Amino acid sequence: MLDLDITDHAFGGKGIAKVPTDKGPFAVFVQNALPGQRVRAQVTSCKSKYAECRLVDVLQRSTEEVEIPYQEIPGAPFAHLPIETQHRFKQQTTFDLFRKIGGITAPEDLFRGFVSSPSDWHYRNKMEYSFSAIIHDAESGENIDGFGLGFKRRGTWWSVENLERDSGLFDADVENSLHHLRKWCENTGLPPWHPPKREGFFRFLVVRKSVAHDQLLVNLVTSSTGLEAFDSVGFQDQIRELFGPDRVAGILHTLNDDTGERVEARAGDTQLLSGQDRITEVLHGLSFEISMSSFFQTNPGSAQRLYAEVLAGVEEEGLRPNDVILDLFCGTGTIAQLLARACHRPVVGVDIVESAIDDATKSAARNETTGLTFHAADVGKFLLEHPEYNGRIGAVVLDPPRAGISPKTLRKVIRLGAPRIVYVSCNPATQARDMQVLSEWGYSLLSFKLVDQFPHTAHVETVAIFDKTDRTHG
Repeated sequence: MLDLDITDHAFGGKGIAKVPTDKGPFAVFVQNALPGQRVRAQVTSCKSKYAECRLVDVLQRSTEEVEIPYQEIPGAPFAHLPIETQHRFKQQTTFDLFRKIGGITAPEDLFRGFVSSPSDWHYRNKMEYSFSAIIHDAESGENIDGFGLGFKRRGTWWSVENLERDSGLFDADVENSLHHLRKWCENTGLPPWHPPKREGFFRFLVVRKSVAHDQLLVNLVTSSTGLEAFDSVGFQDQIRELFGPDRVAGILHTLNDDTGERVEARAGDTQLLSGQDRITEVLHGLSFEISMSSFFQTNPGSAQRLYAEVLAGVEEEGLRPNDVILDLFCGTGTIAQLLARACHRPVVGVDIVESAIDDATKSAARNETTGLTFHAADVGKFLLEHPEYNGRIGAVVLDPPRAGISPKTLRKVIRLGAPRIVYVSCNPATQARDMQVLSEWGYSLLSFKLVDQFPHTAHVETVAIFDKTDRTHG
């Protein structure tokens, strides 16, 4: 173990400490540590010039940190920092990435502002809680045997810190009732999951919320061991009593006998116990049906602001009447629908996940959105298979996963010759890497904004607008 003074920060929520050696200061990166803190950390890897550590404990807080009226949880490492300080950190680290990796000499000159979340607290619409037979006691710092329900202890996969009250991130009424549900589950006599032994009954509780309609989907994940003794009706009654009968839209039960620590089971089965298996969310006047497994933005309020920036980026382009807009990595088609309505041009959405495209197609039909086509296909292959779009691409919207775009696929996107690319990213590091490639192929970064989708974490979204240098189609 190392006791370290954190003096600086890097992208991804890593604090930086400098350890003196006979060869000079040695850099140590500690995940989720903040400048001004003194922390205890454990080395996870060591290179010749730096070491990576996991945070074990905060021994002394930064002078910038403030008290919060919520239970501290591992998933919100920045919660004690004023939101303005969080924004400053995210902005600075993004600028550094764009300079060092993206080759942008003066990113501050192209920066057009930080878009904050409408709500800094209680913004999430989904939360996953873990059961465990190993409980981390925050006061003693020890692990004890018991019946735990809450969040995994920082840096562990086996122990849980019981959630006793509102974390400030999800629904206050749900989280303030969670300890009562934990007690009910414990009184059944069925055991919580024991991660090291890979045995037990209760495994996860997942709650999804429709912000627009204030409704909840609840999914209890268990093993099949002891299923015959489980009082399913009693569990449903308890959920309705604690969370509110009018709020609970549906209750599901998933059997998961996989040994891995994941909610989704490779060979599991989900049963609808009561109510309905999906809820409805509304963004920019469009209605979206969301199942427990559907991908949907975790912060709907901030997502609306993100999508508004994307629309503005596309609409600035001088689109011709027969131009097509491509939404690549379109997911469930939210952006594509908004583009079709706002730009009055044909929109083509492409994603490799067939279930997402199926949801997107159904959603567009429910919303009566026209001028829209979806394809379940690999982005790179699709572009080769549809030469009819050559010379007609007015704008491309990219919203790839955290890993960014493969170099091969990015080159295929570039060859479309679209005069504008609006690149949405949840990982400025991979976006900066792709930024350099775009520059080499004749695209210049025109402007970018940052969007705070996840307050109290290190994550930030970017909306970057690239223009083709010669500004010609084809």
